[in-house]
Amino acid sequence: MKIGELAERAGVSARALRYYEEQGLLRAERTPAGQRVYQEDDVDRVRLYQQFYAAGLTSSHIAQLLPCIESGHTDAEQRAMLREQRARIHERVDELMLVLARLDELIDATHHHV
Repeated sequence: MKIGELAERAGVSARALRYYEEQGLLRAERTPAGQRVYQEDDVDRVRLYQQFYAAGLTSSHIAQLLPCIESGHTDAEQRAMLREQRARIHERVDELMLVLARLDELIDATHHHV
């Protein structure tokens, strides 16, 4: 598939796809005319990258994870980074849960004053 189709199906811009390619996160084959051509599994890969970015991982973190994403195996350094990122995300989830509780309190309090 061409870059526009992948962008649409993955919910990102073509610019983001070119950035992923620059960072070594995504590989495209090229037609004789130089157009990028992507595979079907690139849709899921790009969606995974978007989830990682949304969770606060950087492109260098994602690049470090590429071998284990592809092989299903990690080395000690990758596991340490994964644990660190998991702890950071877990802390953020805890913070968000507190915010949710406060919002629920405000909703309940203001609901009675309608």
